[in-house]
Amino acid sequence: MTRLNNHNLGTLTDDVANPNYVAKPQYDRKTLTPGIVHIGVGGFHRAHQAMYLDALMNQGEALDWGIVGVGVMPGDKRMRQALAAQDYLYTLVVKHPDGQYEPRVIGSMVNYLFAPEDTEAVIEQMADPAIRIVSLTVTEGGYNFHPVSGEFNLDNPQVRADLANPTQPTTSFGLVVEALARRRARGIAPFTVMSCDNIQGNGDVAKRMFGAYAQARDAELGAWLAREVAFPNAMVDRITPVTSPTDIDELSQRFGVEDAWPVVCEPFTQWVLEDHFPLGRPAFDKVGVQVVEDVEPYELMKLRLLNASHQALTYFGYLAGYRYAHEVCQDPLFVDFLLGYMREEGTPTLAPVPGVDLETYRLTLIERFANPQIKDTLARLCAESSDRIPKWLVPVIRQQLAQGGEIERSAAVVASWARYAEGVDEQGQTIEIVDRLKASLMAIAAENRQRPTAFIENRELFGDLIDSTRFVEAYLAALSSLHERGARATLEGLASSKGTV
Repeated sequence: MTRLNNHNLGTLTDDVANPNYVAKPQYDRKTLTPGIVHIGVGGFHRAHQAMYLDALMNQGEALDWGIVGVGVMPGDKRMRQALAAQDYLYTLVVKHPDGQYEPRVIGSMVNYLFAPEDTEAVIEQMADPAIRIVSLTVTEGGYNFHPVSGEFNLDNPQVRADLANPTQPTTSFGLVVEALARRRARGIAPFTVMSCDNIQGNGDVAKRMFGAYAQARDAELGAWLAREVAFPNAMVDRITPVTSPTDIDELSQRFGVEDAWPVVCEPFTQWVLEDHFPLGRPAFDKVGVQVVEDVEPYELMKLRLLNASHQALTYFGYLAGYRYAHEVCQDPLFVDFLLGYMREEGTPTLAPVPGVDLETYRLTLIERFANPQIKDTLARLCAESSDRIPKWLVPVIRQQLAQGGEIERSAAVVASWARYAEGVDEQGQTIEIVDRLKASLMAIAAENRQRPTAFIENRELFGDLIDSTRFVEAYLAALSSLHERGARATLEGLASSKGTV
């Protein structure tokens, strides 16, 4: 058994024919120096951005772009402890549909700081001139904006506390802006802020949100940030389920590596990045990143086909008794529903995507979702719906209403969320709702049978969709069917009304 750390890297076999082969960094990690601070070190970051950097370092490049991870949330302390004990190494296991596992040790992270215990160290690390990029994976809800108006929430208690004490912040906004303020005072050019979250125009959104915080703190600082700090847009994609105890055991038993927190992911990966980095960037294009002038076509394709389709499969699937995405996408009824949504509702809202055949992309998504090795749980996909549905699916509904397109499947997805939020599945089992708005959502969903429009009357999430007769009728038909006939029969009814896909 090999405990993962710098000292033991040399004991891993170099024989690729060995069944215990685990790829390892081909560069001297002692030569790495920090160039990036990343806030929100979860599985996705480690399967994506950190992996691309490791690949580039294996080519002998980007050795001055090492990653310093930063944890802001209380739960991040455990990640810091696990990685620190392993010299910030971890194993990425790519799981192929045929059962092949492809493990690889990633070495691009050089440190991890836990902000609640040493705020000053985090700020000074970002203020260091060597740091040229601060990147983010803080989830869709981490940008603190209203789901309908898009305005920054200055009433957030943590934001208010940071504004009252800006040199000792607790939020990502406070940390980043304080670091930028120090760089400005010291005559150091600002770093680029690179969002890697699933939000349309994620760079533009980050600029508005961090700018709003800076403006509230100091008008002159806000104007400087808006003028001088770059926020490139990006589209990121790789299905990365939560690491399970089984994943840890499998790595140990099959490959002899003891890793406290490995990452598992699918083979597919994509990163489309706007080339807007005043202080430079790693040569990501040398390891498969698409560096483009306009990210939006790729971004909308991913958000409205992949992310929205995850929402389309997850509530219906859970209510019907499935617990994993691959189970749902091996069921022809659900596959027809997903392809119908993608072809007839999601795709008509997209502009042409350079270099992409959308039909091939749609079919590839079904193949990816159906990968039995990934074991992506529906519980993960159902979580934080109030941050996801308004950003990924509601824009499709709005645009389709505006252009007279189909909305029945999208309305049914909203209805399936409302039914799921009741907290009991079709077998009578309790559903553990995970959402920042859990209490209010469940209270509203409890009225679904007595007042069927209650859920979509929530203008904080759905805006004026309640005023659309066509949407309301489609929603009510789906919700009534879910209550009276169940998830499968509801999908069968939709298929019958639309014909086979």
